Amino acid sequence: MLTRYRFSSVLIILLVAALGSPRLGRADCNAQPGTVITMANWQQYKDCFSEGVQYFFQGGGFWKMPPDVEIHVGKPQTFELPKDYVEATEKYGSQTRLSQLPDGRYRLDNYVAGLPFPHPSGPDAGTQIAANVTYRMQGYLTAVGIDLNNAGAFYTKDRFGSWAAEIVDAVYRQLDYNWQPGVPRTDPLAAGAWYSEWLMVELPEQSRYTAALTLFWQDNLKDEDDYAFVPALRRSLRLSSSARCSPLLGSDMVKDDQRVGWNGGVGKFVGKVVREQNLLTLEKIDVPTAAKFPEEYDGMLGWPKPSWGSWEIRPAYVVDVRRIPSLNPGYCYGNRRMYIDKQYYFTLAEDIDDSNMKLWKVVWTGGTPNNYDSYGPQPGFGGIIENYWDVQNDHVSYVFTFNKSGTPIFVDSQVPAAYNNVAKYSTPGGLQQLMR
Repeated sequence: MLTRYRFSSVLIILLVAALGSPRLGRADCNAQPGTVITMANWQQYKDCFSEGVQYFFQGGGFWKMPPDVEIHVGKPQTFELPKDYVEATEKYGSQTRLSQLPDGRYRLDNYVAGLPFPHPSGPDAGTQIAANVTYRMQGYLTAVGIDLNNAGAFYTKDRFGSWAAEIVDAVYRQLDYNWQPGVPRTDPLAAGAWYSEWLMVELPEQSRYTAALTLFWQDNLKDEDDYAFVPALRRSLRLSSSARCSPLLGSDMVKDDQRVGWNGGVGKFVGKVVREQNLLTLEKIDVPTAAKFPEEYDGMLGWPKPSWGSWEIRPAYVVDVRRIPSLNPGYCYGNRRMYIDKQYYFTLAEDIDDSNMKLWKVVWTGGTPNNYDSYGPQPGFGGIIENYWDVQNDHVSYVFTFNKSGTPIFVDSQVPAAYNNVAKYSTPGGLQQLMR
């Protein structure tokens, strides 16, 4: 009997080795170009969507797919990462390490530029993928603004269909780990930061000049610095570290959701690879059409109409990301299931659980490409959208950069000189200049 048991154990081990790790199992998406997915046939193509989007198709909650939904599948686009980013990855990627400390946090060692972990593997593969999302390819300077004709918009809607809008300016800047030729690896004014996020409300008028600034540090174990400018006080306030769970400009996003679905950084979170999955998404959205809210948003859910464009398959990692246990008490989320593009490491979708591991938010993102300097078209550089459906409180936020003129996001050399100002847009002191 013991011999038989040992033989069976060996056989199981060999089978697992031959078939691959169960956590890397695939979900099969068999939607071919020309397919039209509707309520009548969606179950045949359910593996083409996140579990949260499948929840909408199932129709068990307040938020559900509109009965007339049509998802038209087209041919996938082909993109190439900028050669200078690829070269930085090849030069430095093999030396980057994650070192786990006794309290569970991860220190990022030897990161210089490019993708930190070009080949995620081993027990920390999920955490490496999360690090890749944080340091994914982007421009060193990104700007949208009302005077640039490409302002960002936060549309929020409640269960009664009542909605409100905030129009915002935004300046995001990479202050370290830059890879572009002619750009300093570390900005001379970085002051220890590697990334800054600046948002300011333009409309409605009563909220104008309300602003938020977040600084992320080169020391990845240092807590982010969060500041808010309050127009009524004419001064900025430094927020506590718990502000990472506070709503962003009154939306269904929190600060850890910012930057298209993931703003948690590296160090405080641990990832676990669940599987690989081909996901259907919109990466060539017709911008003037998608800017028409609410008429081009289907049903109460506000799902993209066929007029937005054809959907395409993007290969993705599915990764569960959680706050490390020592920092988890009091944190807003219990788990964030991320669907991450395998080529560019941007977030395609998320299913977010509350601290009791009950589904709280369903996130879907999309975009449209635009040429980036001499590197050719890059996904999301023409515009992005991120939708946050709160399935517990029957609320939703649609956050996008789309506009009826089709003006894209401005990146790097496209950004006007007035926005290329580290002191104004990347330091707390700059907030004091807002009402001058």
